[in-house]
Amino acid sequence: MHKFKVIFSGGGTGGHIFPALSIAQALKVKYPESDFLFVGAKGKMEMEKVPNVGFKIIGLWISGIQRKQLFRNILFPLKLIVSLLKSVVIVLKFKPHVVIGTGGFASGPLLYIASIFGVPTLIQEQNSFPGITNKLLAKKAQKICVAYENLESFFPKEKIVLTGNPIRQDLLDLKEKQAEAHSTFNLNPTKKTVLILGGSLGARRINQLVEAQLQYFKNNNIQLLWQCGKLYFEDYCHYDNSTDIQVLSFIKRMDLAYAASDIIISRAGASSVSELCIVGKPVIFIPSPNVAEDHQTKNAQAISSQNAALLIAEKNLEDEFETQFLELINNEDLQQSLATNIKKLAKKSATNDIVHEIEKLVNA
Repeated sequence: MHKFKVIFSGGGTGGHIFPALSIAQALKVKYPESDFLFVGAKGKMEMEKVPNVGFKIIGLWISGIQRKQLFRNILFPLKLIVSLLKSVVIVLKFKPHVVIGTGGFASGPLLYIASIFGVPTLIQEQNSFPGITNKLLAKKAQKICVAYENLESFFPKEKIVLTGNPIRQDLLDLKEKQAEAHSTFNLNPTKKTVLILGGSLGARRINQLVEAQLQYFKNNNIQLLWQCGKLYFEDYCHYDNSTDIQVLSFIKRMDLAYAASDIIISRAGASSVSELCIVGKPVIFIPSPNVAEDHQTKNAQAISSQNAALLIAEKNLEDEFETQFLELINNEDLQQSLATNIKKLAKKSATNDIVHEIEKLVNA
């Protein structure tokens, strides 16, 4: 079949949105006459990001269950019923051949309704510890594409396909982009560059760490690309001096930021981890402890256990960061070892492998 209809559902964070966009873009290149529709959650970042790259999106009135502020769950049953009814309308009107779920609460109602109407569904699980939505949807899904091994305790073994996470194709040839990267960010190629990534919204604790260590970085002749996130940009933008310290809300050309960097400090969201495996640079992971099932720590442990990255828990930053960072920046052998080992974990064909699984469902 050369023309078919696909719904992508998921969102809430970039970790759920960008994999869906990567898959959709690959399908669109291969099947340009096909129709694609995204379904997300009203008010969340997917409602902006998806139209920006040319895809249509419909928002559901849905939110996740709040574990810490239980009073905020009062409207959840009503939101769920409304979203289920709207999902019925979407599926009946669009008539998809397949529905892809990439996680997050927005994908729950849509994939559940699709399965009731007999539409084949595929789940793409980014994390080493699946979220509650994907665990619930797995029972009715035809295929579950995963990025980590040993997920049989969460999903039916016969449905699992180990593909890795979808990644941007512009990350595959970074060496050729180093000169352009240094020029774009006005960096001195003779100095070490540290790239700091806190996710699309930013990471408060990482920003606090960088602020406290600015003199330390300066004393060690290090220049910073500091992506502090849009929530914190106003708090830290005054540190930007356009040379040694560049404070950025969001980085559009991540390929150039990766190409320019010598060491990367990052959260451990699934998409970030997968990209960093492709990039193949020394990484210090500082996982967020404020995520469901502490999945970022588990993602980072899956890499650090292979001697492919350093891992520092937030609670240990004050005691461990300077020691570990200084050892890394002064030890070329350690840098090379981490870079080599993390690159071994990369799954460059992940997007194409997922597309192949979708094709099998459509043509079944």
